[in-house]
Amino acid sequence: MLHLVNLSNYSSDLELINHSATCLRLFLEQHRLDGVEMMFCGPWDGRIHRREWVRGVHLKFWPYWLDFWRGDFPALIQHFGNEEMIIKSYGGLRREDWLQVYRENIRQAKATGAEYLVFHVSHARIPEMFSGSFGVSDREVVEAAAEVVNRLADEIPDDMMLLFENLWWPGLTLQESELVAWLLEHVTPAQVGLMLDTGHLMNTNTELKSEEEGVDYIIQTVEQLGSYKRYIKGIHLHCSLSGQYSKESRQKANRAKRDYSMKEVMDHVLRLDEHRPFSSAAVRRIIDCVRPDYVVHEFMQLSLQDWMDKVTTQQLALGVRR
Repeated sequence: MLHLVNLSNYSSDLELINHSATCLRLFLEQHRLDGVEMMFCGPWDGRIHRREWVRGVHLKFWPYWLDFWRGDFPALIQHFGNEEMIIKSYGGLRREDWLQVYRENIRQAKATGAEYLVFHVSHARIPEMFSGSFGVSDREVVEAAAEVVNRLADEIPDDMMLLFENLWWPGLTLQESELVAWLLEHVTPAQVGLMLDTGHLMNTNTELKSEEEGVDYIIQTVEQLGSYKRYIKGIHLHCSLSGQYSKESRQKANRAKRDYSMKEVMDHVLRLDEHRPFSSAAVRRIIDCVRPDYVVHEFMQLSLQDWMDKVTTQQLALGVRR
């Protein structure tokens, strides 16, 4: 079992490690970590994010994409305002333009020698993110995601795993074992599996009040997958107890019915998806239940000290640090 942390090469994350391989190396050594799960927002610089540290790559993701895939341009114009913004988001106006963005991202991951890729299976329009009233079903999103993946399959090496990550918006929520089975059985890459995101799963239950309740809920959901539980190869390990905020924001949104700025959207998503460290030893039950190959300590790093504190808190809860 490898213990990793999430990192990107976005400017704020580069500043976090002082644009320095030495700083990142010392962080990994201090916390006895085996490497990183990277997200590439720009070209890979192997002098900073060294090949030997990159175990996985989280592919770029678009929270809103199904209308583009379906060619629903009236909906896209309503969302973005003009064609220029559509092109800026997806790399063009055709499916193939967007797939090319994905292919370049996969090629970058291959260059690092990463062992796995992470692919989000989720979709939501901005007003739906606030209201919780969605215009598409989980199955519609999962089936369309399978179409996308199958168009990319020839770019993914046979020795690289493609792991599907759950979210709480329509798509792969892990609430229906039949839908999990359908996805895994209808995609063509050689090695596929699941990346269990514990915080995202907790966000599907707004009644959770404690970490211990969250752990019980996660294990119950995993066990309901039956034989498909074995496909969970990694865990994005973090905690989210935003249920009360979620319920209150939905009530406000359904009363207000207005447009939202991108800042409001980002603030809202960060309030929902807290990325807090587990501090209760109950979290060890998740690891015992799943026995993953990879545990990614996934947080929103506000500073280097904040990152250190969060990793340390969760490692202490897991009993892997003294």
